[in-house]
Amino acid sequence: MWRRFGLLKIFATQLNGLFTKIREEQIENIEDGARLLAQAVIADGKIYVYGSAEMSAITSEATSGAEPLTHGAVMTLDDIDQISSVDRVLLVTRYSTDREALEVAKRLSDQGTPFVALSTHQESDDPSFTDMADVSIDLSLHKGLVPNDDGGRSGYPFSMSALYAYYGLKFTIDEILADY
Repeated sequence: MWRRFGLLKIFATQLNGLFTKIREEQIENIEDGARLLAQAVIADGKIYVYGSAEMSAITSEATSGAEPLTHGAVMTLDDIDQISSVDRVLLVTRYSTDREALEVAKRLSDQGTPFVALSTHQESDDPSFTDMADVSIDLSLHKGLVPNDDGGRSGYPFSMSALYAYYGLKFTIDEILADY
């Protein structure tokens, strides 16, 4: 039983390290992303949140959590054509090469809708939406956090790392709006 608690301790330590890396390496992108998203609130538009797969946790937190995002709204694929010029989008996915999110990013880019992307940036021959995003925040989760006995790794807390970055955006948006 002690081993299980030991693994939880390793996970917690590694997760803290991941959060620190996001904070230290992505702080400018988080600030830029918050400024971009705050534009929607100031212009009386909406901040649409699109979360792919388990990243719908961020959509739920932003729209129906204990402290919802000001002017936050869930975005579905059907909503893209109804987004106005004052609206902004937060696109959240596991990897920057996610096919569904890539299609969403293409549609947003084609219609000139500014958006912030939260994802782990992947080096790949496959297309990535990081170049289409006005601001892209790297979650830096390239491998599992806990080593296995067989040399592999497990523990991929994508939604937890995205929630951490989301709260960085939300706190900064709230500060911008308080100053405005």
